[in-house]
Amino acid sequence: MHVAYWIVAALLATFYAYSGWLKVARSRERLAPMMGWVTATPSWAVRTIGWLELAGAVGLVLPPLTGIAVGLALAAAAGLVLVQLGGITVHVARGEARMIGLNLALLALAGVEVWLATTWL
Repeated sequence: MHVAYWIVAALLATFYAYSGWLKVARSRERLAPMMGWVTATPSWAVRTIGWLELAGAVGLVLPPLTGIAVGLALAAAAGLVLVQLGGITVHVARGEARMIGLNLALLALAGVEVWLATTWL
């Protein structure tokens, strides 16, 4: 379980660190070609999602690595499940149901991470 946790955590943390950084650092105009939903979303909301993704990435790795407040890793994984549920909701509401494949994969990985965090941590 230990190895599985770290493999999934590394995958999710890498993805969310990159995705979160893009949302925090780039303008909506630069994000629009790869994330069409940002044009219909206020800038503050896009940035907030980015910060939540960055916090989730850090939360998956740092607490178990340091041994301090390891329960935060479970909270981070659960938060990333919620991020993906929100993403799926946005895509479906925008009529982009065919674009939820990545969301479903990330949702599944985050769900597995929740399970791993409850059994290992």
